[in-house]
Amino acid sequence: MNTPAIPETHDSHWLAARHGVLAGLAMLALLAPPGILGPGGALASAPVRALPQATAVRSADLGGVEVSDDARLMAHWIASTGDHTAMPFVLIDKRAARLYVFDAQARLVDNTAVLLGSAPGDDSVPGIGDKPIALVLPQERTTPAGRFAGQRGLNLDGEDVVWVDYDAAVSMHRVRANNPKERRLERLASDTADDNRISYGCINIPASFFDAHIATTFANQRAMVYVLPEQKSLQTVFGVPSQGHLAQMIR
Repeated sequence: MNTPAIPETHDSHWLAARHGVLAGLAMLALLAPPGILGPGGALASAPVRALPQATAVRSADLGGVEVSDDARLMAHWIASTGDHTAMPFVLIDKRAARLYVFDAQARLVDNTAVLLGSAPGDDSVPGIGDKPIALVLPQERTTPAGRFAGQRGLNLDGEDVVWVDYDAAVSMHRVRANNPKERRLERLASDTADDNRISYGCINIPASFFDAHIATTFANQRAMVYVLPEQKSLQTVFGVPSQGHLAQMIR
C-alpha cells in the first residue's frame, strides 16, 4: 500500500514510524538484539525472556515522589508480583499525562509529563496501524491501555523510537514541535494535564528525557511498558487487586 506524504501537523511519527520502518531496517539489523527482526526483516513480537530474578522486592520505591493512587497501586503490584520479570519498566499514567521510569528493582529513576492520544479510551481501533493517517477519525486517536513489551525501532527519518504496540502503530518518541499552532512544548510545560491530549496515539516525550532515560533503558534490552487505563479499572486491564488486598500482600 502506498503511504501518502504525512504533514508534520498530523503527528508524523505515528504513521511514519509504522510504515517507514523498512527505511531503517539496515541500521536496525545491526543494532537489534536477536529475535527482534522477523521473516523478511520485519519487526517481530519476540517473546519476553525473563531475566534472572534479583533480590525479591516487596514494594516499589517511589523516592517520595507524589503520584496518583492508581500509579502507586500499580507500581507496588508490579514490584510485589514480579510482573516485570526483573526488567526495568515504564509506567504511563494517562489521567495525569505522566510517565515514570523504574529500574529492574522497581526503584523510580525519574518522571516527566508526556503528550498522549487526543481521544479518550483504552483500546485501539482494530486495524488502526494500517490505516492512512488522513482517514483516522478524531475518536480513533487513542493511546491504548495495557501491558506491553517495549522494543526499539526506527521511523521513516531514521530516528529511534520505542514501540509500545507495533500492530497499532503506537510508540514512544521525542516530541516534535514543528507546528507552532499545536503548542506541544507549551502543553508539556503547563501545570495541568488537561492540555496534554494532542497526538494520534503515540506517547510524546521531552527530547532530553527520552535521550537520558528512554533511549538508555531500551538500548540493549526490552523493557516492560504499563499504560494505565483512564476509563477501565486496573482490575479489568491488569487483574490488580484492591488497595486493601495489596497492602496485605506487601510486607
